[in-house]
Amino acid sequence: MQFHNPKNLAISVVLEATELLEHFQWKSPEQSEAHAIKARDEIADEIADVAVYLIELADNLGIDLERAILGKLEKNAAKYPIEKAKGSSKKYTEL
Repeated sequence: MQFHNPKNLAISVVLEATELLEHFQWKSPEQSEAHAIKARDEIADEIADVAVYLIELADNLGIDLERAILGKLEKNAAKYPIEKAKGSSKKYTEL
């Protein structure tokens, strides 16, 4: 596909993510939650757009997305052990 190269797909992921973010920009946490209920279908469309481009990018690069996600979860579990990280917003280098 002419325009489905890694650079363009990565840009598309970000552009679609910004459209998702627009739903919540300048809203308080409470307003964000109310808006998420009211605009659920539109937000679902934006999430789907992000996912489609992300899946296409992974496929384009030959990345097994499920394996990548599971591997990242394992890395995060090692970086952020529950006994140190629970209830903390510190970065792993500060724990």
